[in-house]
Amino acid sequence: MSQKLLRFGLHDFLNAQPLLVPLLGMAEKNGLEMVIDAPAKLAQMLKAETLDLAMIPTVEYLKEADRYRLIPGVSIASCGQVGTVLFISKVPVGDIETLALDERSRTSVALLNILFAKKFNRRIAFDPSPPDPGTMLSTHDAALIIGDQNFNLPRLPTGTTVCDLSEEWYLKTAKTFVHAVIAVREGVDLKAETCAMIRSAKRQGIQSIPTIANNFAAVRGMDSAVCEDYLRNKIIYDLGEQELEGMTLFQQLCYEQGLIPQKHEIQFVGG
Repeated sequence: MSQKLLRFGLHDFLNAQPLLVPLLGMAEKNGLEMVIDAPAKLAQMLKAETLDLAMIPTVEYLKEADRYRLIPGVSIASCGQVGTVLFISKVPVGDIETLALDERSRTSVALLNILFAKKFNRRIAFDPSPPDPGTMLSTHDAALIIGDQNFNLPRLPTGTTVCDLSEEWYLKTAKTFVHAVIAVREGVDLKAETCAMIRSAKRQGIQSIPTIANNFAAVRGMDSAVCEDYLRNKIIYDLGEQELEGMTLFQQLCYEQGLIPQKHEIQFVGG
């Protein structure tokens, strides 16, 4: 009788392609079944134990850090402008009354609150919304939008403010920002060779960025040069000392803002 495959959740945004593409070819023979969904849904599925490990928003990991362990050496992070995590406002920040929040993300919502909570009108209405930039901005004063569609935003009215939240974080903290991590839920026995395979997939994907960018651009109708620049120069795939410093600061600020109930030590598979 064959051993049951562990269910591994990963999203399919452009920033995950250097992980997803190699893993799709390597997963099954290494005991993994790939499940593709939006980041917020992956976090829900991991918490509900319908996934065994998943790439989830960092803030969702921090909420459950006592129950999860991280895959060492792998994340989706940035150090400055990325262009795919945008806060867009048609009015001054203090005048915003309605704000549409991309329903697929959690970390970006937490980051928005950390960076702008003190400037927001107390009566502001935060509305989770499907990720349609045109609709979000036509029905709200402002919007938080993540993902690849930010490369093809509709024409914005004169006077619209566009803020890249990753860049804003770096300007205020001089720290790397970790958008997502691969978390393994408690009770799952993840072999050292499986962790090594995931890190190997990362290295293989990074080496294949030109091909991955071309293929993604062709399918999505995007500029391949823009895709390649984004993957090569805007996104960091490591989880080393600088990424952990940024994540630790984010954890502290989330705790101070009441976005996570407790602070727990960051633990790794095999640690």
